[in-house]
Amino acid sequence: MDNSKAPLDGKVAVITGAARNIGRATTKRLASYGVSVVVNAVQDREAADAVAHEIFESGGKALAHIADVTNEDAVNKMMETAVKAFGSVDILICNASLRAQKPFQEITVEEWQRTIAVTLDGAFFCARAAAPHMIKNRWGRIIGLGGMSSNLGMAKRLHVLAAKAGLVGMMRGLATELAPHNITCNIVAPGQIETDRPKSAGPRPPMDTPPPINRLGHVEEIAGMIHYLCLPEADYITGQTMHVNGGVYYGV
Repeated sequence: MDNSKAPLDGKVAVITGAARNIGRATTKRLASYGVSVVVNAVQDREAADAVAHEIFESGGKALAHIADVTNEDAVNKMMETAVKAFGSVDILICNASLRAQKPFQEITVEEWQRTIAVTLDGAFFCARAAAPHMIKNRWGRIIGLGGMSSNLGMAKRLHVLAAKAGLVGMMRGLATELAPHNITCNIVAPGQIETDRPKSAGPRPPMDTPPPINRLGHVEEIAGMIHYLCLPEADYITGQTMHVNGGVYYGV
């Protein structure tokens, strides 16, 4: 066995929103270190299958699973599938989210509720379904994908900012409750990252002031931080928000 994989070799991860961009990069990185991965997408079976096939071709273990994370029964089935295929659930990456842009007075109730549901209900259902397996194993990692905009404030994204800010509170609560079981819970908050943006996300918001590291971030850099939080070296990090944004926001 490659010793470089040893810390995570044999672990099992479920990654939501894993068919593209940060989710895809994270899935591929964890798989390259011996993690068996469940590639979740809400509807794009072709993209999810492509990620799983790419991992399989590289010698890793992966399966694609289509599930809407706002549906508790679908989430429970996804975790059962992971356990049946790979034996457990050790790592949960809550990456699924919506990023639409619209002035707050034009946001419909349905758009508000759906945005909140994907980020918060999805993370809640996934964490509740995954936690018993982590508790049983006396080890686990739950990581949510936050956003720099919820710290800075940004026009036309009120529903997204509210959802991401709520996710921070959720992870802090989980961190406190699950720490006795050797489970850490953290947020990784990307800055402006070079990604393929769906039409629903609108154009990339302009930055008033360029970051000290004056470029867009890469999805692999976010995946690298997520990977680090899964390692034994991160055992003492929990309830934290790890900002990866080129220095445009330094945290508080």
